[in-house]
Amino acid sequence: MRDEYDFSEAKRNPYAKALKKQITIRVDEDALGYFKALAEELGVPYQSLINLYLRDCAQARRKPDLHWK
Repeated sequence: MRDEYDFSEAKRNPYAKALKKQITIRVDEDALGYFKALAEELGVPYQSLINLYLRDCAQARRKPDLHWK
């Protein structure tokens, strides 16, 4: 290991904007169960599946149906 490193020609991480932010949300057990089962069926982590779904909704500018039963 060197005593000093030269970062004068270093470049910023081009993927830094794509980094994820950890948050805490409260989700109904039914909704979480649905995404966990679907994630297992598709072979992806359920958190990644939820993120993909939310990103798709945001890009399509979908709004939730707020008609309560």
